[in-house]
Amino acid sequence: MVYFDQEEVAPPTTTTMSSKKKEFLSAAMKRTSEWIFSQEIPSDITVHAGGSSFSLHKFPLLSKCGYIRKVLSESSEPDLSTIELPGVPGGAEAFGLAAKFCYGINFEMSTENIAMLRCVAEYLEMTEEYAVGNLVGRTETYLNEVALKSLSGAISILQLSENLAPIAETVKLVTRCIDTIAYITCKDSQVSMSSRIGIGTEVVNSSSGSQLKPPTVDWWVEDLTVLRIDIFQRVLIAMMSRGFKSYALGPILMLYGQQSLRGLEIFGKGRKKIEPRQEHEKRVVLETIVSFLPREKNAMSVSFLSMLLRAAIYLETTVACQLDLEKRMGLQLGQAVLDDLLIPSFSFTGDTVFDVDTVQRVMVNYLECKTDGGSGRFGYSSADEDFVSPPANDMERVGKLMEAYLAEIASDRNLAVSKFISLAELIPEQSRVTEDGMYRAIDIFLKAHTALSDMERKKVCSVMDCQKLSREACAHAAQNDRLPVQTVVQVLYYEQQRLRVVVNGGESPAPLPTLNLSLTDSHPVSEELCSLKKENQDLKFELLKLKMKLKEIEKPADISAISSPMRPASSADKPPLPRKSFISSVSRKLGRLYPLLRGDGATPPKSRTKPAKDRRHSIS
Repeated sequence: MVYFDQEEVAPPTTTTMSSKKKEFLSAAMKRTSEWIFSQEIPSDITVHAGGSSFSLHKFPLLSKCGYIRKVLSESSEPDLSTIELPGVPGGAEAFGLAAKFCYGINFEMSTENIAMLRCVAEYLEMTEEYAVGNLVGRTETYLNEVALKSLSGAISILQLSENLAPIAETVKLVTRCIDTIAYITCKDSQVSMSSRIGIGTEVVNSSSGSQLKPPTVDWWVEDLTVLRIDIFQRVLIAMMSRGFKSYALGPILMLYGQQSLRGLEIFGKGRKKIEPRQEHEKRVVLETIVSFLPREKNAMSVSFLSMLLRAAIYLETTVACQLDLEKRMGLQLGQAVLDDLLIPSFSFTGDTVFDVDTVQRVMVNYLECKTDGGSGRFGYSSADEDFVSPPANDMERVGKLMEAYLAEIASDRNLAVSKFISLAELIPEQSRVTEDGMYRAIDIFLKAHTALSDMERKKVCSVMDCQKLSREACAHAAQNDRLPVQTVVQVLYYEQQRLRVVVNGGESPAPLPTLNLSLTDSHPVSEELCSLKKENQDLKFELLKLKMKLKEIEKPADISAISSPMRPASSADKPPLPRKSFISSVSRKLGRLYPLLRGDGATPPKSRTKPAKDRRHSIS
């Protein structure tokens, strides 16, 4: 900042008589203005500017203000004593400083008032035509030699110019500030990026599959967040025209979005009303930020993309804006966490708590990207390899993420069966090493939806592969009354086959043979199902003992200890029956579940099938 002193400024050197005459008149007017001010002569004109009234003298104003000179000369009143200046830029403060300049009073000139001084000088036509060293020339000198030499000064002036339109645009004050910001930021960015090239190369060479982070935040980024969105947009365009890398815009957009979209309740349940004007401003901010998002992969974090997507749904932005964010999230879904997918449903229709449809579209975009083998479908750039390398093997991570998401939304009673199944079917089978996560989601869903029919429960359980369940999950499923009978049978069958492989070192479990339920006689089928349910209870009880007896599989079981509760007291003197292993016991139980099938798939005669009641007291 400098102190304005008119006496220290020498008039421009010239050899023409007109310039010398202007210098003489300016000096005379200056001395006259100072004498008027020192003698406390009563004012002869009142100026109303910016809601305030100024009692002044005509002579100092006429000597330097071309606008006031025109108003007085064109007035029909010979002694005009009042002038209205309703649209003076900068208001009363700016006009007060201009009046001080006319009276020759020194005042401080700084980056805080230079913008309004330049605009009010243009408005009052305080040019060299009316006085040498007038206010227009003084402000231009300060702008070029002091204010626009630093980034902080240019940003401060640009922010203050937002309220001085349109005259700030007329004097090209906004354009010059934007050019200064673009020049300094690009120069600083080139220096910082060149110093980080060696570090980035070491990271790529040491870990080719590691996830690279976007550029760090420069010291000047936070200063840009104070700008209005339209000015901010022009600054970004000017920066990119000077060669600023698009992927380096990520930290700038992230910080600006966090500052500008603050106050939105995008993490709660339900949509709260905000003022229409504020909602419109934030919608414009969001759509502008999305339009500038870098096309390079990994240039933006998934959490920030999720925040933008929540805000886009909340503010009801254009469909193109929401679809763009969904595609970006799908491309980087392997880097997401569960909280990134828990997008609330901002509707009052009593629908689901979370926006399942949006997450489903994100998953579809991920699968399409994997199918296409790259990002060409979405138009992402591959010019800078440091910022486009996605994780090599993230399919398993995405599978676990989606299973966790299913388990989170499964407790919602408004979640339809069709939505649950369609989302579960999107998870690739190769990404599911085990089915424990899927089983957990199904169990939570069945527990929350107790009114489902048997057919609906079968459809829900059909998305799970029982062969991939762990021992703990099998033990839980065997005693889970919420599962359909067919699912429990599959679990028990594959668990028994797994145990047989462990004991005998055999091959992998064979697929479970299916019962032919389309027989011509439906009566035997219904009897078979009833018998199946009864036998299932016994199998559940025996499966609970499975874990404790794994170490004793090859040892003979104590038949007397097992059968003693079922024997009458008079049978104590009878000889003990042959001892059998636990595996043999489970095998015989499972064999009774399929009395209509042999090992080769042939159907034996019905006469060989004994009634269930004959085995009521069987020790096996």
